[in-house]
Amino acid sequence: VQLQASGGGLVQVGGSLRLSCAVSVRTFNDYAMGWFRQAPRKAREFIAAVSRGGGSTYLADSVKGRFTISRDNAKNMVYLQMNSLKPEDTAVYYCAADLTANVRPTMRLHSYDYWGQGTQVTVSS
Repeated sequence: VQLQASGGGLVQVGGSLRLSCAVSVRTFNDYAMGWFRQAPRKAREFIAAVSRGGGSTYLADSVKGRFTISRDNAKNMVYLQMNSLKPEDTAVYYCAADLTANVRPTMRLHSYDYWGQGTQVTVSS
């Protein structure tokens, strides 16, 4: 399983970015998908997760109302739409895949089996 995240960049406060994650796997809908981020000198933290079929999503409190996670199972893609960006959103963002039979996705970092390489998001004030 390979994950390739893209779409990061430099954006001003209040701006938007859309992160994409392409997943190379034959059975994409066997995987719940998540986005995590890691800022300098901080632990990696959960941001968003979506269930295998896309019908259930979780968002961290810090991004609720600003970020949206979605997936396209026909294209093996997962997305993170980020609006109203703040300086504290600056981090490397990682997508991750959780091979699971559960209907709902998990927020637990250690449940995810595969990780992408990360894409840098920098929000300037």
